[in-house]
This record gives sequence, C-alpha cells and structure tokens, in this order.
Amino acid sequence: MRVIIGAVAMAIAMTATTASAADLSQKSLDRIKEAAAVLKEIHAVPDKDIPQELWDKAECVIVIPNLKKAAFIIGGEFGKGLMSCREKGAWSAPVFMELQKGSWGLQAGAESIDLVLLVMNQNGVNKLLNNKVTLGADASVAGGPVGRSAHAATDAQLKSELLSWSRAQGLFAGIDISGGALKPDTDDNEALYGKNIPAHDVVIEGKAKAPAATKPFMDALQR
Repeated sequence: MRVIIGAVAMAIAMTATTASAADLSQKSLDRIKEAAAVLKEIHAVPDKDIPQELWDKAECVIVIPNLKKAAFIIGGEFGKGLMSCREKGAWSAPVFMELQKGSWGLQAGAESIDLVLLVMNQNGVNKLLNNKVTLGADASVAGGPVGRSAHAATDAQLKSELLSWSRAQGLFAGIDISGGALKPDTDDNEALYGKNIPAHDVVIEGKAKAPAATKPFMDALQR
C-alpha cells in the first residue's frame, strides 16, 4: 500500500511540474532560448570566452539576455534570466532570476547587452537565494577576465563572490555591475515549478527536475 501511495504522489508531482511549465509566458520561453543562444555563441569562440578554469570552478551560472538600454534609463525592473548551480557534479534544474538596475550603464552606443555571471563560492550562492542581494555591497562582484586562461586574473577577480561579463555589438568583456540587485523571480519560478518550491530547493537541494521547456538552456551549459 505504501508503494502504491508513493507512486501516486510521485505521479501527481510530475504532472504538476509539467502543467506549471505549460503556464510559462511566451516571454519566459523566449528568454530560455535567448539565454541558451548567448552561452552557445560565447563558447563558440574560445579566445573570447570565459576561461575554462573559472567555468569549472563556478558554483552557479546566471545568464540574463538582451538587457535593453531603454529599461535602464526608465528604471524599475531591469532584466530577467536563468540560473543553474552544480549539484553533485551536474548542472541543476534552472531557476529564473531578475536583476534590478544599479548605477552602472551599458557600453557606449549599445542598445542592449547580454549579461553572464559566475557565482564562485557557496557563500555567494546562499546570499543570492536568501533574498534580494545588492551586488558590490552584500556580495562582492568584479568584471571577469576573457580568454582561454585565467592566469591574468587580478586578486580582486579571484577573491570576488561573483564575476560578471557583458556582450554588446559582438564584444564580450568583463563589466562591473556593482549596485545592481539580484533575486529569484518568484512569479516565473512558480509558473515553472509550481508554488511552495523555493529557488533554493531547486538548485541546491535538487528537489525538481529540469522541465522540458528548459532543455535549450541545459544543453548550452554542457561546455
């Protein structure tokens, strides 16, 4: 009887997850595909990529695609993207994250940028998932080095909890995003996984499998 009840409960949970993924807006579905495209295009040019050794050491990856200049000027919510963390040697199911603007701007002449962040230690991960974190104040952040090797990284880069890069007009470079505020996107995460499943439980505890809708992003993480 216990086996039957457990199987029924698992089936209900899987059905709920599938149904919630179907509730994603078209914007969220597009964001998944755009985040995947950013990683694939960056990784396609090793000399202009995130150094492999930093990628291998990172606890989590965050990709926020297509941040609009207009959104930065007007204010309010700035951008949304996806975050996945390493769980027992593999990338976890992703969660949506949102970035609120700080005092930083875009590259000169750019109308939009793609943003990639690596969370370099567990302390940084915990801060991001607990609540809204102000970058540079609550969590240390530095623009990351570009290229095949991280040997040229500065002490500030090596000691930071987060490293950040931006891509605009074909240029991929480290960027200082101090002053921006990052936090889990509760509404989109509920649409993806259902209610009462915190982002921490997804990316750290592994309590949810990656829905089919997130497959492009999960594939792009396999560098």
